[in-house]
Amino acid sequence: MTSHGTARPGGRTARVRGAVREATLAELAEKGFDGLTVEGVALRSGVHKTTVYRRWGSVEGLAADALDLAGGEPWPVPDTGTIEGDLRELTRLVVTGFADPEAGPVSTAFIAASSRNPVVAGALHAFFAARHEQSAVLVARAIERRELPDGTDAADLVRTAVAPVYYRLFISGEPVDEEVADRAAAAALAAARAGVFRSSREVSPARSD
Repeated sequence: MTSHGTARPGGRTARVRGAVREATLAELAEKGFDGLTVEGVALRSGVHKTTVYRRWGSVEGLAADALDLAGGEPWPVPDTGTIEGDLRELTRLVVTGFADPEAGPVSTAFIAASSRNPVVAGALHAFFAARHEQSAVLVARAIERRELPDGTDAADLVRTAVAPVYYRLFISGEPVDEEVADRAAAAALAAARAGVFRSSREVSPARSD
């Protein structure tokens, strides 16, 4: 969910935004959303507190902007040569991302904050929408290879593949590992091959004899 060390070009404004973003991520990693403060971000980033307040307004604004930057960055979409391999790598990416000692706590903080803060929730929704858009190429390639039915909805397939991982991480608290990720990918793929995720526009109406 995060990509440290990446900033968009564009002069001083972009450098300030990048510095504040990196400081926001570092504060989230150390203290969580409840410990995030404008003052802490200003001190860590070297940007004056009044500038941070003027441009971002609040900790919600800081978190939302960090997500906005992350959503616009490239994502390492798998390309294994098969949809089976791609989905498996995709679900494993989620598992390893949350297990990462640096990125994991940040991603967890964003999700925890979104459950009670509408500003962060909206930013997280946009972040995932961007990820779904980037990962749509997995399905496009699979359809071209005749591995999936025409009209398979990429976002629905990706959501279904990663959903069991997020459920264990944030709802049930059950262990998550590569085996869990692989089963989630296999289940989503079976449903996709059965046509579960085909757009209604692509499904022929049932005949009535």
